Amino acid sequence: MPAAHGPDGTGAATHSRPEPAGRHLQAPQSAVLDEAHLGDIEGAFGRVSVGDVGERRSWGRRLLTFAAIMGPGLIVMVGDNDAGGVSTYAQAGQNYHTSLLWTLILLIPVLIVNQEMVVRLGAVTGVGHARLINERFGKGWGWFSVGDLFLLNFLTIVTEFIGISLAASYAGISDYVAVPVAAAALVAIMASGSFRKWERAMFIFIAISVVQVPLLFLSHPQWGAIGRNFVIPGIYGGTTSASVLLIIAIVGTTVAPWQLFFQQSNIVDKRITPRFISYERADTVMGSIVVVVGAACIMVAGDYAARNTKAFGNFTNAAGVAHLLAKHSQVLGDLFAILLFDASIVGAAAVTLSTSYAFGDVFGIRHSLHRNFADAKQFYLSYTAMVALAAGIVLIPGAPLGLITTSVQALAGLLLPSASVFLLLLCNDREVLGPWVNAAWLNALASIIIAVLLVLSGTLMATTLFPNIDVTAVFVYLTVALAVVGAGIAVAVRVASRRQNGADKAEALQVTQTEKLSWRMPPLALLKPVRWSPGLRVGILSLRGYLVLSAVLLLVKAIQLGGG
Repeated sequence: MPAAHGPDGTGAATHSRPEPAGRHLQAPQSAVLDEAHLGDIEGAFGRVSVGDVGERRSWGRRLLTFAAIMGPGLIVMVGDNDAGGVSTYAQAGQNYHTSLLWTLILLIPVLIVNQEMVVRLGAVTGVGHARLINERFGKGWGWFSVGDLFLLNFLTIVTEFIGISLAASYAGISDYVAVPVAAAALVAIMASGSFRKWERAMFIFIAISVVQVPLLFLSHPQWGAIGRNFVIPGIYGGTTSASVLLIIAIVGTTVAPWQLFFQQSNIVDKRITPRFISYERADTVMGSIVVVVGAACIMVAGDYAARNTKAFGNFTNAAGVAHLLAKHSQVLGDLFAILLFDASIVGAAAVTLSTSYAFGDVFGIRHSLHRNFADAKQFYLSYTAMVALAAGIVLIPGAPLGLITTSVQALAGLLLPSASVFLLLLCNDREVLGPWVNAAWLNALASIIIAVLLVLSGTLMATTLFPNIDVTAVFVYLTVALAVVGAGIAVAVRVASRRQNGADKAEALQVTQTEKLSWRMPPLALLKPVRWSPGLRVGILSLRGYLVLSAVLLLVKAIQLGGG
């Protein structure tokens, strides 16, 4: 990369310049670790030159810029409606009609808040999420976080191949043909050595996912019930431990920890800088709406598949839903199978890449889609190994595929609070984000979201330990504690951010918009170390222990539901 390219990706020279006293503005060096992450933005639908720093005054130029930048937000969201998502939403429809549609509306702000924070982290820091956690909180916490990610992501990749297997079985194609061919295609798509080619391939699969729209209208939607269920919370048949597990699975498949790692690293790899954060925010909001609309379409189809039949309330797996829909109309069954296969491919590509990005972050190896195989062997080999191993596991006969899929989504929901806490701490670290740190209202909203997730996991734990307990009462009691938990997290984050920042907020407010758009995080080695308060450290340790226990009890619940 030519030396004239500045750390903000705007083409400015990297030499230092005088700074006003007391102001932490542009660092003279960049924190970007892989030089392939610096240069022109090369999107599926356009290119933005590294030296293009002009204002976009006309709508035409803004739309062209958005077209070039669009991708990370939309791909992460469509990838979110993966095989596990299709299965989970279809199960909700088949077992509870459309009564759980309200959960999707509540998840829109969760999606936007979480992913907007990683948008800023990616664009401002120029390094991946795993690397930031490792460097700012120490290798111990880094390995806890990344260990969760590696385990959960691998299990999620297994569910993607389960989706491919189920779609193939519906079409009468042998698993031993469909799964290896899909695995080879996934590796080929990634190993092109071109970010633009990879993103274009992803957009082809995103275009295929539009089959959700005819799927919705051919499923004879009951618009009155759908409208009520979107705005009035309720659970058909009442609250049970099984319904709570499914709600957590909906949360886990809609807002999964891998999304944080993927979008941040993909933004870095696409070379998006603070100058274009507003465009990437729009990309993320658009993707959030797309994912919720798609989930609703699948839930309605699942409802229609089993409505007024003995199959209602007896979900097996996604292929079963496709066969039920085919009894109404062969076209419906085929559309659902196509959607399942397509969702599995997009999900597998995004989740596996998320893991490979994190692998590169942790071990300090080259990890960019701009590099070819020969130039980043370890990066591509880690991707290939995960794909091959996950595909091999799915070919083992006799596994309860539907239950595995739901349990993995629920595990994602249980681990999300831990990932969200680290995300919140990073977004309040002024050493990392400078003038881009969270506003107070955003911290409050994120704290409430974490508290809600903890209430859901607590309900699941209680119903697993005490199967005959009143689920509604447990949920109400835990909800009463929500405000206390949220306030405690907010206070802890505020105290920690004050200790970490060591910067005067009044001075931070003096940074002009132009300076803010060019601010990038300095090299990680130059940042002041993080200092946690004893209370925050105890809180994080308690959260970790609680979530480990939750995961164990989730395994117990899965075995109970599977008849083990």
